Amino acid sequence: MAEGATSSWWHRLTSIAKIVFWVVLTVVVVQQVYGSSKPDATRTAMLDRFQQERKSRVIAMIHRQDTVTLFGVPVSSSISIEDSEAVLRAIRLTPEDQPIDVILHTPGGLVLAAEQIAKALVQRKAKVTAFVPHYAMSGGSLIALAADEIVMDPNAVLGPVDPQIGDWPAGSIVKLPELKKPALISDEMLILVDVAAKARIQVGVFVAEVLAKRLPSEKAAALATVLTEGRWTHDFPITVELAHQLGLPVSTNMPRTVYDLMDLYPQGGKGGPSVLYVPLRPVMPNRREVPKSLSAAPGSRKEAHRND
Repeated sequence: MAEGATSSWWHRLTSIAKIVFWVVLTVVVVQQVYGSSKPDATRTAMLDRFQQERKSRVIAMIHRQDTVTLFGVPVSSSISIEDSEAVLRAIRLTPEDQPIDVILHTPGGLVLAAEQIAKALVQRKAKVTAFVPHYAMSGGSLIALAADEIVMDPNAVLGPVDPQIGDWPAGSIVKLPELKKPALISDEMLILVDVAAKARIQVGVFVAEVLAKRLPSEKAAALATVLTEGRWTHDFPITVELAHQLGLPVSTNMPRTVYDLMDLYPQGGKGGPSVLYVPLRPVMPNRREVPKSLSAAPGSRKEAHRND
């Protein structure tokens, strides 16, 4: 009897576990399908408003750590082939005489995808403007270089576009034979040295072609060398001031709508936010500046003071 009771209890526990699993799975699916529809609709409306203001095609490439609704698991994103497909599709659907505005917030990503987007933007006849509200590094910087004008927040940054071979910068790999004799370097590393040298040349030539849209060929080649040779670390911040020194067409006239759009892409993460602040309250008028209609009625003035 005891063994039969244990078996029955175990069977009920297994059934309950199955039911809980399917309920949780259903909740996750429903939240992922329907939970993101409202933010997406708000973002679309914001983009449409910006397009109306600018009379342009607005393309936003914003890479955040998106949070899965139920478990709060952060998922990082970067420039991918899927991104280049979507951007190229948007460009094809845009009339040749219509300006294009690209909003960039990205750590970079696949070189091939970034180059495809940059090439398509360079070939545009109408003006292309890149908006960088916070940062556009690596491949994001490459896309920004293809624009006729780069609009940055005064504290936003771009980054070098030197190629990376795996986790290592190509500019450092090619220096290996200067530090060690070839006989002391493994075959694998010698192959990487060759690949890194080719990657630097290929990316440098491409960047020079992109910059040649608005710079003389010699200046374009010189700037391309600076940005791709590896003189800085890959996360080196190119500020607005440095961008001006390099000869990039940068302004800081960032439209308010771009900041509003970024607010619709909150940074995901575990637990509570790491940065908190209390928004400033609107300044109330001085009590002595109360309209005459209120100052003539003591009761009304007292009520206004109580509402403050």
